[in-house]
Amino acid sequence: MIRILVFIAFVLAVGYGFSWLADRPGDLFIIWQGQRIEMTLMTAAVLVSVLIASVMLVWWVIRAIWTSPHSVTRYFRARKRDRGYQALSTGLIAVGSGDAPLARRMLDRTKGLIRADSEPLIHLLEAQALLIEGKTEDARKKFEAMAEDPETRELGLRGLYLEAQRLGAHEAARHYAEKAVEKAPHLPWAAEATLEYRTQAGRFDDAIRLLETQRVLNGMDRKTHDRKKAVLLAGRALSRLDGDPKGAREDAVHALKLSPDLVAASLVAAKAYLREDNQRKALSVLEQAWKLTPHAQVASAYVDAGGGSAADKLRRAQRLEGMQSHAYESLYAVASAALGAREFALARAKAEAAARIDDRESAFLLMADIEEAETGDQGRVRHWLAQALRAPRDPEWVADGQASDVWLPLSPVSGKLDAYEWKSLQRARPGAIEDGNRAAEAFSRLPDRSESVVRTPEPAPVAPPEPVVVAAAEPAAASVAPVSPPPAPAPAQSAPRKASQPAEEPVQPFFGRPPDDPGVKQPKAADGARLF
Repeated sequence: MIRILVFIAFVLAVGYGFSWLADRPGDLFIIWQGQRIEMTLMTAAVLVSVLIASVMLVWWVIRAIWTSPHSVTRYFRARKRDRGYQALSTGLIAVGSGDAPLARRMLDRTKGLIRADSEPLIHLLEAQALLIEGKTEDARKKFEAMAEDPETRELGLRGLYLEAQRLGAHEAARHYAEKAVEKAPHLPWAAEATLEYRTQAGRFDDAIRLLETQRVLNGMDRKTHDRKKAVLLAGRALSRLDGDPKGAREDAVHALKLSPDLVAASLVAAKAYLREDNQRKALSVLEQAWKLTPHAQVASAYVDAGGGSAADKLRRAQRLEGMQSHAYESLYAVASAALGAREFALARAKAEAAARIDDRESAFLLMADIEEAETGDQGRVRHWLAQALRAPRDPEWVADGQASDVWLPLSPVSGKLDAYEWKSLQRARPGAIEDGNRAAEAFSRLPDRSESVVRTPEPAPVAPPEPVVVAAAEPAAASVAPVSPPPAPAPAQSAPRKASQPAEEPVQPFFGRPPDDPGVKQPKAADGARLF
């Protein structure tokens, strides 16, 4: 653009000069070797301009002829280089698509057109071609040679790191990542891998220092940085909880300042406060976490904080319910504490309310525990256990498809930092057959149905009881699932109930028919009357 403006200005200046001469006519006389030459001033200006242009043209022709060999050489060299880069580009595409023969052909063509020492990408193409051809040992040697060259050091170290990870050589991968961070601390992949390896080894101080360096060099987002630092602080607090409760408490509190919704930090802080005999602070930390997100482990820690009697635990559970009255975890905590306090009516009501909010496995297992403790009715216990077997599983700490009872700062499978999430694992975990499901295990320990006895309360007689002749004993019905109740017994098999005996009140079911529904009660009829 500047050149165009300069050219336009020059043309305008020349035109203005000629117009100025045209407005001021005059004659020019030249005497040279006895000859007198006479011309106008405009003619003289035109001749001077033509002379200058002719000299420039002649100079350009002479220069073009003089430099023609170099120009021709440069043209063919550029054409050869372009063909080489085209082959290199095609080879890299072939490597990405897994076409090993084409990648090898393009590599050979590229080497014939471009010098390897002038283009580092040729080394990359060769290493990748060796990998897709299955020559891993040759590829490793190529990456090692690249790691020795300052121009391709980072590329070679990354190739060695990825190959070590693929082969499961974690120590070698850690070595290459550490070396890459030492040579180029700005590399995100090396910093992330080194951060995970240091965390896995328990070197939380080194990991936190590396994280701070990454924030300065790479301009890491503040929210991401705070979350990662909070996870590292929570992991360090968890490792220091037994030996240094005060240090663990300081780390956990710092982590909560950076990420208030980090449940693991709240739990560690509460445990540290309890070990320092500061129950008030422990409950306060758990309450803050509970107000943000109702969590089952927070509820369990809050109810059990400081011990106390079953009534004290029930009061703490009810305090949690007052903060989050419509949360499943609140209702379940109250129901569980009420069961421990032997308040079965409250426990049953809260457990049913929790199951209405979310039909999880734990709600039905708790109903089975309540039934076992209150009535011992094995039919009802079997009913709730069967419901638990079909219900969705409760949330737990899950990372890379693996479930854990405790939170960890990184995944034990992939080593990823902050990988654990509190969610339900729908698919069966590896090892679930060996570990077993709690509901299935409890269900298998129950006695056989044929040996179970359904206990019914005996009514208090108003008058001395009279013997009742029964033609056939009424079978005790205990249904495993409320879907298909047992058929009603024949009316002729049971004698009519005496007027002096009070009628049994039917138990109100929670879902559908009660599990031990005896069928449709037979209406009383006079002797000889038909029953419809």
